[in-house]
Amino acid sequence: MGKMLCQAASSWHIDTYLMESNIKCPAVHIPHHFVKGDITNANDVIDFGKHLDFLTIEIENVSIEGLQALEEAAVKVYPGANTLKTIKDKAIQNAFYEELEIPSPSYSTFEDVASIRKAISSGNLRYPFVQKLRTEGYDGRGVSIIRSEEDLNKLLVGSCIVEDAIDINKELAMIVARSANGEIKTYEPVEMVFHPEANLVEFLQCPAQINQAVSDQMQLYSKKIISALDHCGILAIEFFLDQNDKLYVNEMAPRPHNSGHHTIEACECSQYEQLIRAVLNLPLGDTASKQAAVMINLLGEENHQGVPVINGLEEVLTTKGAHLHWYGKKQTRPHRKMGHITCTADKLEEAREKASHLRGIVKVQS
Repeated sequence: MGKMLCQAASSWHIDTYLMESNIKCPAVHIPHHFVKGDITNANDVIDFGKHLDFLTIEIENVSIEGLQALEEAAVKVYPGANTLKTIKDKAIQNAFYEELEIPSPSYSTFEDVASIRKAISSGNLRYPFVQKLRTEGYDGRGVSIIRSEEDLNKLLVGSCIVEDAIDINKELAMIVARSANGEIKTYEPVEMVFHPEANLVEFLQCPAQINQAVSDQMQLYSKKIISALDHCGILAIEFFLDQNDKLYVNEMAPRPHNSGHHTIEACECSQYEQLIRAVLNLPLGDTASKQAAVMINLLGEENHQGVPVINGLEEVLTTKGAHLHWYGKKQTRPHRKMGHITCTADKLEEAREKASHLRGIVKVQS
């Protein structure tokens, strides 16, 4: 996502700096300046950002202490350290939703696996439930779905929250943007389908197949959340819609997100350009969709690890309305996100047919 953000910035010839610990990361050749450093190290973050006008992130696992020091030195940091504190810890994030009176799954906090097992034995915790590590979980990591006693070997080690499992009808998401002067815009809701094992988005479609009342409720919650955070930038908010059409907030990310990749081709203003507009306090761009879109993630195939090879590339390049984004990661492994394809069309069904066809053909192997 850092690569795609720098690509968007290059259209306006914004002088970009990137810090990463891996000198072979996908974005290394895109920004004007590359600095090798550890985003979790406060001193590295401070040294990197102290001479910059604006600082933003592509992943939440950044030193909060470093960001706080930069804010105190009058560097404009988006998202701010306080916002990141709220979002990085799932327990604090869920308490934030409670304070705003926004529905989210009921939850309890646990310090370790033993305390979860004890709660099950005492009858205070019942199957099915969802365990989430409080910190450092993303892209399906740090989440385990426990449906029965046979799944207890899947429990994750560490401080966590345990949520009631929602009887999900649809998984939805919305990207909302807010500028420094408080202007807010939302993108159309998207509908997500997850990989059953990797817990990653396998494909998403826009527009989501939901009624206007649900769409309006998503927009209301999204605006309320981003305003309460006083967040400048973009926020991706994931929702559950249950079998009774009740909407729950699942979780959020204060950065470009997988659920907004389709905006590059399908919208007047992509989520990446929108982030740039927001942090520079420029007028926010048009979020209207130009076409229907279906995005598929290109995940590393099972039993393949090593230098990646795209099988089926010719089919992508000869399919009208298919847009390939290859991330440039040097190694593939099972379920690793290696790229994505967005299929656009005038009608959603047509875009779905293209995406379904390509998903059966395009494979990332080694």
